[in-house]
Amino acid sequence: MLRLRIVTLVASIISAALLRVAAAQESSTPTPWPSREESPFSSVLPEHSTASSPTAEQTPSPSPARSVRIRFVPPPMEGTISLGIFDQSGKLVRVLHQNAQLNDFTIGADALVTQWDGKDDAGQDLPAGQYHARGYLIGPLKLEDLGQTSPPKPDTDTNSVVKVRLVPDPLRKNKSPVIEAGIGFGAGGSYLETTDGLPLFKISETPNVAHALIAKKSENGIDVWQDDGREPHQFRISNVDQMMAFDCGEFELK
Repeated sequence: MLRLRIVTLVASIISAALLRVAAAQESSTPTPWPSREESPFSSVLPEHSTASSPTAEQTPSPSPARSVRIRFVPPPMEGTISLGIFDQSGKLVRVLHQNAQLNDFTIGADALVTQWDGKDDAGQDLPAGQYHARGYLIGPLKLEDLGQTSPPKPDTDTNSVVKVRLVPDPLRKNKSPVIEAGIGFGAGGSYLETTDGLPLFKISETPNVAHALIAKKSENGIDVWQDDGREPHQFRISNVDQMMAFDCGEFELK
């Protein structure tokens, strides 16, 4: 059902583009084809705006709160969505969505829509400036609990990060990208994450993980060892190649 909704959404965008071309041909004043920045495939809009410009504006409000609407077409595969906000230096400043379902977003006529309030993960207002939104669609990854086992001695095959090849996005006609992934942990447990800190996949609920190791098991599988100060525990994640990156573009926070 989820796959059908994504396919329907992508198809509606293609239909809208064709109607735009037909309207331009019939009009006495030609309608220009949307530029990359104006493309409905990903854009950021000010709240309550009906324009297709990716520029962002502060929402008129008596409070200092700022809200930015982010629109994007999800990659055409089934799974959950993790989406982050990054500053100009590439630092992750806000995990906007972590393993979100499709219905956690507002489903528009030609894209999924979400909002960012201009705050970081600690709830503090971020300074005005240029920001970037990007994320991943995480497919049917499989988690196996292999129990309490001793981790191998750290070597060239067991590190803090591994390289993972992603599914290419057919909407962008890119080759299979490769990312580096590691293990993040905190009070909420442990998870597979990108090296810039965006959570991709929950591993365990263990709250007191002290350190973790990760190793490539196969082209689409990785092994994880984590230690909470008592005994090491091993997990195996399969189908890690069933993830796809997407980009929502840059925008200005005022």
